[in-house]
Amino acid sequence: MIEAIKTSVLNGVLTITLDRPKANAINVATSQALYRAFKQLNDDPVLRVGILTGTGRFFSAGWDLAGATQGEAIDADHGPGGFAGLTEFFSLHKPVIAAVNGLAMGGGFELALAADLIVASDTAEFALPEVKLGMVADSGGVLRLPRRLPRAIALEMLLTGRRMGALEAARWGLVNRVVSPDQLLEAAQALAQEMVLAAPLALAAVKELVKTTEGQTIAAAYATLRKADLPHYRAMLRSDDAAEGPRAFSEKRSPRWQAR
Repeated sequence: MIEAIKTSVLNGVLTITLDRPKANAINVATSQALYRAFKQLNDDPVLRVGILTGTGRFFSAGWDLAGATQGEAIDADHGPGGFAGLTEFFSLHKPVIAAVNGLAMGGGFELALAADLIVASDTAEFALPEVKLGMVADSGGVLRLPRRLPRAIALEMLLTGRRMGALEAARWGLVNRVVSPDQLLEAAQALAQEMVLAAPLALAAVKELVKTTEGQTIAAAYATLRKADLPHYRAMLRSDDAAEGPRAFSEKRSPRWQAR
């Protein structure tokens, strides 16, 4: 059986490539394979950042409709990470960049939305066409998109299924970088390397704090910061790395992070 995903490691970055011709559609087996790759990222101390991309003209067409016609249930169990292995992997504490090489349709767009950052090819397009298939984008689309775009724009996409190009997505702040297709992985890797230079515990603390305080008032967020159970943030405060950073700065050298 041909593997639906391929992985490679370079300078602490795990690149996960969807390779399931023709459209990188995602069934249960692919979701489980993606989850295993993201769990490897989460568990391996050598790995610092993940990049997710696809082959061909699709980043991902989303849910495998062909599989659905062959009996895969609409509410099938896609594993502990949810659909595509990432949409419900809430304990993943390392950053993930979606390098969107082409069309991100339906669940493919939801997968990109589950990443922390998006770098897009200038040929990329995003859409949630589920309503035209008698469904809703319930693998994160209806939940995440209104938090990432102005409500009216998000609802337009959800209610009409219209496509949004990469440049428009960048104007709305949905995409971090738009580059030519031949520069996509290089741009994603450069962004990842900026994070590799940072302290691992600090990166995990940032993700934890943003996720935990999202939607709170500033006053409530400060209360969360002071009193809530925030294991990554508390570990960062007590860490050797928190002392190493200022020490390295004063000694005019690069810090030597130990993730402890």
